[in-house]
Amino acid sequence: MRKRIVIVSPATARENNGNWQTASRWARFLRGAHEVHIAGGWSAGDPAPSLMIALHARRSAAALAAFSNAHPDRPSVLVLTGTDLYRDIGSDAQARASLDRATALVLLQPAGLALLPQALHGKARVIYQSAPALRPWRPSATPRYRDICMIGHLRDEKDPMSFIRAADLVTHPAARLQHIGAALDPALGRAAERCQSHNLRYRWLGALPHAAARQRLKRCHAMAITSRMEGGANVIIEAVTSGVPVLASDINGNRGMLGDDYAGYFTAGDAAALARLIDRIIGDAAFDALLRRQCAARTALFAPSAEQAALRDLVDNLLLHAPDASTNTE
Repeated sequence: MRKRIVIVSPATARENNGNWQTASRWARFLRGAHEVHIAGGWSAGDPAPSLMIALHARRSAAALAAFSNAHPDRPSVLVLTGTDLYRDIGSDAQARASLDRATALVLLQPAGLALLPQALHGKARVIYQSAPALRPWRPSATPRYRDICMIGHLRDEKDPMSFIRAADLVTHPAARLQHIGAALDPALGRAAERCQSHNLRYRWLGALPHAAARQRLKRCHAMAITSRMEGGANVIIEAVTSGVPVLASDINGNRGMLGDDYAGYFTAGDAAALARLIDRIIGDAAFDALLRRQCAARTALFAPSAEQAALRDLVDNLLLHAPDASTNTE
Protein backbone atom coordinates (compact mmCIF):
# COMPACT_ATOMS: atom_id res chain seq x y z
CA MET A 1 0.00 0.00 0.00
CA ARG A 2 1.32 3.45 -0.94
CA LYS A 3 2.32 5.59 2.01
CA ARG A 4 2.92 9.30 2.35
CA ILE A 5 6.58 10.18 2.93
CA VAL A 6 8.00 13.63 3.53
CA ILE A 7 11.67 14.40 2.98
CA VAL A 8 12.75 17.42 5.02
CA SER A 9 15.66 19.16 3.30
CA PRO A 10 16.99 22.52 4.50
CA ALA A 11 18.67 22.82 1.08
CA THR A 12 16.59 23.75 -1.97
CA ALA A 13 16.93 23.21 -5.70
CA ARG A 14 18.22 26.77 -5.99
CA GLU A 15 21.14 25.98 -3.68
CA ASN A 16 21.94 22.89 -5.76
CA ASN A 17 24.25 21.36 -3.15
CA GLY A 18 24.90 17.79 -2.07
CA ASN A 19 22.00 17.70 0.40
CA TRP A 20 19.53 18.82 -2.25
CA GLN A 21 20.86 16.24 -4.69
CA THR A 22 20.30 13.53 -2.05
CA ALA A 23 16.75 14.71 -1.32
CA SER A 24 15.86 14.93 -5.01
CA ARG A 25 17.34 11.56 -5.88
CA TRP A 26 15.72 9.76 -2.92
CA ALA A 27 12.34 11.25 -3.84
CA ARG A 28 12.71 9.77 -7.33
CA PHE A 29 13.75 6.40 -5.94
CA LEU A 30 10.73 6.19 -3.63
CA ARG A 31 7.98 7.66 -5.82
CA GLY A 32 7.42 4.42 -7.67
CA ALA A 33 6.07 2.89 -4.46
CA HIS A 34 4.96 5.84 -2.33
CA GLU A 35 3.71 9.41 -2.41
CA VAL A 36 6.76 11.53 -1.68
CA HIS A 37 7.06 15.25 -0.95
CA ILE A 38 10.15 17.37 -0.32
CA ALA A 39 9.68 20.16 2.21
CA GLY A 40 11.86 22.72 3.94
CA GLY A 41 10.38 21.81 7.33
CA TRP A 42 7.43 20.27 9.13
CA SER A 43 5.20 21.37 12.01
CA ALA A 44 2.37 19.75 13.94
CA GLY A 45 -0.32 21.44 11.80
CA ASP A 46 0.99 19.98 8.56
CA PRO A 47 -0.39 16.78 6.97
CA ALA A 48 1.12 13.84 8.81
CA PRO A 49 3.25 11.47 6.74
CA SER A 50 3.62 7.81 7.53
CA LEU A 51 7.39 8.31 7.59
CA MET A 52 9.74 11.30 7.71
CA ILE A 53 13.22 11.43 6.20
CA ALA A 54 15.19 14.39 7.57
CA LEU A 55 18.49 15.62 6.18
CA HIS A 56 20.85 17.35 8.63
CA ALA A 57 20.65 16.72 12.37
CA ARG A 58 20.90 20.38 13.37
CA ARG A 59 19.08 22.20 10.58
CA SER A 60 16.16 19.72 10.54
CA ALA A 61 16.05 19.37 14.34
CA ALA A 62 12.83 21.37 14.76
CA ALA A 63 10.97 19.38 12.10
CA LEU A 64 12.15 16.04 13.49
CA ALA A 65 11.23 17.06 17.04
CA ALA A 66 7.75 18.23 16.00
CA PHE A 67 7.09 15.01 14.09
CA SER A 68 8.38 12.77 16.88
CA ASN A 69 6.32 14.59 19.50
CA ALA A 70 3.11 14.64 17.43
CA HIS A 71 3.44 11.08 16.12
CA PRO A 72 5.75 9.07 18.38
CA ASP A 73 4.52 5.82 16.81
CA ARG A 74 5.58 6.76 13.26
CA PRO A 75 9.14 6.12 12.03
CA SER A 76 11.70 8.69 11.03
CA VAL A 77 15.05 8.51 9.26
CA LEU A 78 17.86 11.00 9.88
CA VAL A 79 20.50 11.35 7.16
CA LEU A 80 23.76 12.55 8.69
CA THR A 81 25.74 15.14 6.76
CA GLY A 82 29.40 16.08 7.05
CA THR A 83 28.78 19.04 9.32
CA ASP A 84 26.60 16.78 11.49
CA LEU A 85 29.27 14.12 11.96
CA TYR A 86 32.38 16.26 12.08
CA ARG A 87 31.08 19.30 13.94
CA ASP A 88 27.51 19.61 15.15
CA ILE A 89 26.87 16.38 17.08
CA GLY A 90 29.92 17.18 19.19
CA SER A 91 28.82 20.69 20.11
CA ASP A 92 25.11 21.24 19.42
CA ALA A 93 22.44 19.92 21.79
CA GLN A 94 19.71 19.98 19.12
CA ALA A 95 21.83 17.91 16.75
CA ARG A 96 22.51 15.35 19.48
CA ALA A 97 18.80 15.21 20.34
CA SER A 98 18.03 14.45 16.69
CA LEU A 99 20.22 11.34 16.89
CA ASP A 100 18.09 10.01 19.73
CA ARG A 101 14.72 10.96 18.20
CA ALA A 102 15.22 9.32 14.83
CA THR A 103 14.13 5.73 14.41
CA ALA A 104 16.99 5.06 11.99
CA LEU A 105 20.22 6.85 11.14
CA VAL A 106 21.78 6.84 7.67
CA LEU A 107 25.44 7.53 7.03
CA LEU A 108 26.74 8.05 3.52
CA GLN A 109 30.03 6.21 4.09
CA PRO A 110 31.20 3.70 6.74
CA ALA A 111 34.01 5.74 8.33
CA GLY A 112 31.36 7.98 9.92
CA LEU A 113 30.25 5.18 12.25
CA ALA A 114 33.26 5.88 14.44
CA LEU A 115 31.82 9.31 15.23
CA LEU A 116 28.57 7.93 16.64
CA PRO A 117 28.12 6.76 20.24
CA GLN A 118 28.26 2.98 20.41
CA ALA A 119 24.69 2.87 21.72
CA LEU A 120 23.43 4.27 18.39
CA HIS A 121 25.23 1.84 16.10
CA GLY A 122 22.31 -0.58 16.17
CA LYS A 123 20.00 1.85 14.39
CA ALA A 124 22.62 3.18 11.96
CA ARG A 125 23.25 1.92 8.45
CA VAL A 126 25.39 3.02 5.54
CA ILE A 127 23.79 3.85 2.20
CA TYR A 128 26.25 5.00 -0.44
CA GLN A 129 24.95 7.71 -2.73
CA SER A 130 24.97 7.09 -6.45
CA ALA A 131 25.17 8.65 -9.88
CA PRO A 132 24.42 7.24 -13.33
CA ALA A 133 27.58 6.20 -15.13
CA LEU A 134 28.65 8.46 -17.99
CA ARG A 135 30.64 7.30 -20.97
CA PRO A 136 34.27 8.32 -20.25
CA TRP A 137 35.57 11.25 -22.25
CA ARG A 138 38.20 10.34 -24.83
CA PRO A 139 40.61 13.26 -25.31
CA SER A 140 42.95 13.52 -28.25
CA ALA A 141 46.17 11.53 -28.08
CA THR A 142 48.22 14.67 -27.43
CA PRO A 143 45.95 17.22 -25.69
CA ARG A 144 47.36 20.68 -25.22
CA TYR A 145 45.76 21.08 -21.78
CA ARG A 146 44.85 18.83 -18.87
CA ASP A 147 41.98 20.27 -16.87
CA ILE A 148 41.67 19.64 -13.15
CA CYS A 149 38.34 20.71 -11.68
CA MET A 150 36.97 21.41 -8.24
CA ILE A 151 33.19 21.31 -7.80
CA GLY A 152 31.85 22.86 -4.62
CA HIS A 153 30.40 26.12 -3.45
CA LEU A 154 32.93 28.53 -2.04
CA ARG A 155 32.54 28.18 1.73
CA ASP A 156 34.93 27.42 4.55
CA GLU A 157 34.05 23.72 4.98
CA LYS A 158 35.06 23.06 1.36
CA ASP A 159 38.39 24.88 1.79
CA PRO A 160 38.46 26.38 -1.71
CA MET A 161 41.58 28.38 -0.81
CA SER A 162 43.67 25.21 -1.04
CA PHE A 163 42.62 24.82 -4.68
CA ILE A 164 43.12 28.53 -5.38
CA ARG A 165 46.59 28.52 -3.82
CA ALA A 166 47.51 25.33 -5.65
CA ALA A 167 46.91 27.15 -8.94
CA ASP A 168 49.96 29.34 -8.18
CA LEU A 169 52.10 26.32 -7.26
CA VAL A 170 51.39 23.89 -10.10
CA THR A 171 54.30 23.67 -12.55
CA HIS A 172 53.16 21.34 -15.35
CA PRO A 173 52.61 23.48 -18.46
CA ALA A 174 49.48 21.58 -19.49
CA ALA A 175 47.66 22.04 -16.17
CA ARG A 176 44.51 24.19 -16.04
CA LEU A 177 42.39 24.47 -12.91
CA GLN A 178 38.63 24.99 -13.24
CA HIS A 179 36.58 25.92 -10.19
CA ILE A 180 32.79 25.39 -10.21
CA GLY A 181 30.59 26.77 -7.43
CA ALA A 182 28.84 29.84 -6.10
CA ALA A 183 30.58 32.19 -3.67
CA LEU A 184 28.60 31.56 -0.49
CA ASP A 185 31.38 33.44 1.31
CA PRO A 186 31.97 36.74 -0.56
CA ALA A 187 35.58 36.90 0.65
CA LEU A 188 36.31 33.55 -0.98
CA GLY A 189 34.69 34.78 -4.18
CA ARG A 190 36.99 37.80 -4.17
CA ALA A 191 39.99 35.51 -3.67
CA ALA A 192 38.90 33.45 -6.70
CA GLU A 193 38.53 36.60 -8.78
CA ARG A 194 42.00 37.82 -7.77
CA CYS A 195 43.55 34.50 -8.68
CA GLN A 196 42.06 34.34 -12.15
CA SER A 197 43.02 37.96 -12.78
CA HIS A 198 46.73 37.16 -12.52
CA ASN A 199 46.92 33.41 -13.21
CA LEU A 200 45.84 32.22 -16.65
CA ARG A 201 45.78 28.58 -15.58
CA TYR A 202 42.97 29.18 -13.02
CA ARG A 203 39.36 29.90 -13.99
CA TRP A 204 36.42 30.35 -11.65
CA LEU A 205 33.23 29.40 -13.50
CA GLY A 206 30.76 30.22 -10.73
CA ALA A 207 27.62 28.16 -10.17
CA LEU A 208 26.52 25.86 -12.99
CA PRO A 209 23.40 23.71 -13.36
CA HIS A 210 24.00 20.19 -12.11
CA ALA A 211 23.93 18.57 -15.56
CA ALA A 212 26.30 21.16 -17.01
CA ALA A 213 28.73 20.75 -14.12
CA ARG A 214 28.78 17.00 -14.61
CA GLN A 215 29.41 17.28 -18.34
CA ARG A 216 32.33 19.58 -17.65
CA LEU A 217 33.59 17.19 -14.97
CA LYS A 218 33.66 14.20 -17.33
CA ARG A 219 35.97 16.12 -19.69
CA CYS A 220 38.53 16.77 -16.95
CA HIS A 221 41.73 14.82 -16.38
CA ALA A 222 41.04 14.68 -12.62
CA MET A 223 38.88 16.23 -9.92
CA ALA A 224 40.14 17.77 -6.68
CA ILE A 225 38.14 17.73 -3.46
CA THR A 226 39.76 19.85 -0.77
CA SER A 227 37.11 19.73 1.97
CA ARG A 228 37.83 19.97 5.67
CA MET A 229 34.75 17.83 6.43
CA GLU A 230 32.47 15.63 4.33
CA GLY A 231 29.70 13.22 5.19
CA GLY A 232 30.06 11.42 1.85
CA ALA A 233 30.68 13.74 -1.06
CA ASN A 234 28.42 13.19 -4.06
CA VAL A 235 31.02 14.83 -6.33
CA ILE A 236 33.38 11.93 -5.62
CA ILE A 237 30.72 9.54 -6.87
CA GLU A 238 30.06 11.65 -9.95
CA ALA A 239 33.77 11.72 -10.75
CA VAL A 240 34.26 7.98 -10.24
CA THR A 241 31.21 7.07 -12.33
CA SER A 242 32.47 9.34 -15.10
CA GLY A 243 35.90 7.71 -15.22
CA VAL A 244 37.61 10.73 -13.65
CA PRO A 245 40.18 10.07 -10.88
CA VAL A 246 40.02 12.03 -7.64
CA LEU A 247 42.64 14.00 -5.70
CA ALA A 248 41.20 14.12 -2.19
CA SER A 249 41.97 15.77 1.11
CA ASP A 250 42.90 13.10 3.64
CA ILE A 251 39.87 13.31 5.89
CA ASN A 252 37.64 10.66 7.43
CA GLY A 253 34.72 11.25 5.08
CA ASN A 254 36.81 10.98 1.91
CA ARG A 255 38.53 7.82 3.17
CA GLY A 256 35.11 6.29 3.72
CA MET A 257 34.33 6.90 0.06
CA LEU A 258 37.64 5.99 -1.60
CA GLY A 259 39.18 3.49 0.83
CA ASP A 260 42.17 3.64 3.17
CA ASP A 261 44.59 2.38 0.52
CA TYR A 262 43.73 5.06 -2.05
CA ALA A 263 46.89 6.68 -3.43
CA GLY A 264 45.44 10.10 -4.26
CA TYR A 265 45.22 11.74 -0.83
CA PHE A 266 46.91 14.94 0.31
CA THR A 267 46.96 16.51 3.75
CA ALA A 268 43.91 18.75 4.17
CA GLY A 269 44.85 22.41 3.82
CA ASP A 270 48.21 21.68 2.14
CA ALA A 271 48.02 23.50 -1.19
CA ALA A 272 51.60 22.58 -2.07
CA ALA A 273 50.84 18.88 -1.65
CA LEU A 274 47.76 19.24 -3.85
CA ALA A 275 49.84 21.03 -6.49
CA ARG A 276 52.36 18.17 -6.47
CA LEU A 277 49.57 15.65 -6.98
CA ILE A 278 48.20 17.67 -9.90
CA ASP A 279 51.65 17.79 -11.51
CA ARG A 280 52.09 14.05 -10.88
CA ILE A 281 48.76 12.87 -12.27
CA ILE A 282 49.42 14.83 -15.46
CA GLY A 283 53.10 13.93 -15.83
CA ASP A 284 53.28 10.40 -14.40
CA ALA A 285 51.33 7.94 -16.55
CA ALA A 286 51.76 5.08 -14.08
CA PHE A 287 50.36 7.15 -11.19
CA ASP A 288 47.46 8.30 -13.35
CA ALA A 289 46.68 4.69 -14.28
CA LEU A 290 46.85 3.59 -10.62
CA LEU A 291 44.28 6.18 -9.50
CA ARG A 292 42.01 5.29 -12.39
CA ARG A 293 42.14 1.59 -11.45
CA GLN A 294 41.45 2.35 -7.79
CA CYS A 295 38.49 4.59 -8.65
CA ALA A 296 37.11 2.04 -11.12
CA ALA A 297 37.15 -0.58 -8.36
CA ARG A 298 34.69 1.57 -6.34
CA THR A 299 32.10 2.09 -9.08
CA ALA A 300 29.87 -0.83 -8.07
CA LEU A 301 29.35 0.81 -4.65
CA PHE A 302 27.90 3.89 -6.33
CA ALA A 303 25.37 2.30 -8.70
CA PRO A 304 21.86 3.87 -8.60
CA SER A 305 20.29 0.40 -8.40
CA ALA A 306 22.28 -0.35 -5.23
CA GLU A 307 21.33 2.93 -3.57
CA GLN A 308 17.66 2.55 -4.49
CA ALA A 309 17.53 -1.03 -3.22
CA ALA A 310 19.14 -0.09 0.10
CA LEU A 311 16.83 2.90 0.56
CA ARG A 312 13.66 0.97 -0.28
CA ASP A 313 14.70 -1.86 2.02
CA LEU A 314 15.15 0.58 4.90
CA VAL A 315 11.87 2.43 4.26
CA ASP A 316 9.81 -0.71 3.66
CA ASN A 317 11.05 -2.34 6.87
CA LEU A 318 10.33 0.75 8.94
CA LEU A 319 6.82 1.04 7.50
CA LEU A 320 6.17 -2.67 7.89
CA HIS A 321 6.83 -2.54 11.62
CA ALA A 322 5.07 0.78 12.25
CA PRO A 323 1.76 0.60 14.18
CA ASP A 324 -0.21 2.12 11.29
CA ALA A 325 1.29 -0.24 8.69
CA SER A 326 -2.14 -1.49 7.60
CA THR A 327 -3.67 1.93 7.06
CA ASN A 328 -3.12 4.62 4.46
CA THR A 329 -2.49 8.04 6.00
CA GLU A 330 -3.10 10.18 2.93
